[in-house]
Amino acid sequence: MEFSKLSAPTLKELFIHSMEHRIISGEIKVGDKLPPEREIAAAMQISRAVVNSGITELARKGFITIKPRIGAFVADFRKTGTLETLVAIMNYNGGVMRYEEVKSILEIRVALDTMAVELALPKITDEEIARLEDYVEQIKTAPDSEAASEFAYLFQHELAVLSGNTILPLIFYSFRSPIFGLWNRFCVLHGIDALYKNNRILCSYIRKRDFESAKRFIHSSIEETIHGNRQIYF
Repeated sequence: MEFSKLSAPTLKELFIHSMEHRIISGEIKVGDKLPPEREIAAAMQISRAVVNSGITELARKGFITIKPRIGAFVADFRKTGTLETLVAIMNYNGGVMRYEEVKSILEIRVALDTMAVELALPKITDEEIARLEDYVEQIKTAPDSEAASEFAYLFQHELAVLSGNTILPLIFYSFRSPIFGLWNRFCVLHGIDALYKNNRILCSYIRKRDFESAKRFIHSSIEETIHGNRQIYF
């Protein structure tokens, strides 16, 4: 039995977490102007430096808009947010996503997966396909849903790399946290074998360099997850 070192969150992390929850819950409303940093610091009994760096981070995540010489305002994070904003919303909801967010991510995956396959197929080598197949086979033998989800992510990310598009792997990586959570839930609800078979079928079309069949399978399999018998909504 092994134990790892525990680490407590910093005051900055606690401040950001508190502010995110207040904004997401609507306690602090979109458009509200935040009090001066010194007042927030005094009320929360933390340093002004912590407040300043925390507000800067919240602005980077899309929760706050900073107007020089005017002040900091609560932003409409659904318009200005990033994927980090989505993770914050998941944390607020106890680590789960709402129906709209799950459906939206799956719809985006149709486009991204299709693009990755279309760009990769004309130039992919047998050795590269073998590497993809290795990731897929490791899904089958994974000891638990988290490990299976990790191998599924590695398969998809490697396919994005093989597309030759320099931006596509970065997009896949930025989606890692929410997509990982959805794959994990898929395994819990439908089994690791179902995740393995989906990726194995897609990989078989890649082996055949059959883009049209791969495209149809991507659309049908994800559609089944959105509206069919393998939904993964929380």
